[in-house]
Amino acid sequence: MNEIRILHMYPDLLNLYGDRGNVLTLRRRLEWRGIGAEVIEFTRDREADFSRADLIFLGGGSDREQEILYKHLVKYRNVLKDLIESGLPVLAICGGYQLLGDYYLDANGEKIAGLSILSFYTRAEKGRLIGNVAVESSLSLTPSTLVGFENHGGRTWHDYEPLGKVLKGFGNNGKDGKEGLVYRNTVGTYFHGPALPKNPQLADWLLSQAIARKYGDTVKLTPLPDREELAAHESVLRMVKGKS
Repeated sequence: MNEIRILHMYPDLLNLYGDRGNVLTLRRRLEWRGIGAEVIEFTRDREADFSRADLIFLGGGSDREQEILYKHLVKYRNVLKDLIESGLPVLAICGGYQLLGDYYLDANGEKIAGLSILSFYTRAEKGRLIGNVAVESSLSLTPSTLVGFENHGGRTWHDYEPLGKVLKGFGNNGKDGKEGLVYRNTVGTYFHGPALPKNPQLADWLLSQAIARKYGDTVKLTPLPDREELAAHESVLRMVKGKS
């Protein structure tokens, strides 16, 4: 049976706001299509072989947890960078997103090192960026909008393609109108909630990249009805736009 292996990085520490739900969504959307799904948990106490991964997920965590994880993950930096460059799909949420960059400057002016896999930085500023958010995605998705919930004190600045243009909400920094980033098949975003249950089109984009990388054209994702998922998506859009 065809199978996709999902490497879930530090589920014990990077799981703010139910981010584990992203992994559950990816797994179920494979299983509903008759494709096997193996979730491999990677922790400080139980490391896993990166070469087994077809898709990697990094959730959100606090500043303290990011600093702890950097010290453990830095030895795998080159491996992770090579996988990203090779087109392995990666979804990184909030703290996991920030960890891929050069550094995070916290509220005390202390610089927390990032993995420097991608060239960007995050700086803490006064006040938090909180609330429902909607963007027009830069990816070819149907629907083209993505929705989520953001809650972050850090402001991220980069020159990569954004995941989307902010329609409502704050996005990366509340100033430049960008949310998240896309580099090859890596997606970084501030969408919590979790992100994928109400954005099935993004979940399928990630799965499609993983399947194409592993199986080429021999395996395809069959459509799913997604009635409940798209209803949730539209509900958030209405809230963001101030409609009942």
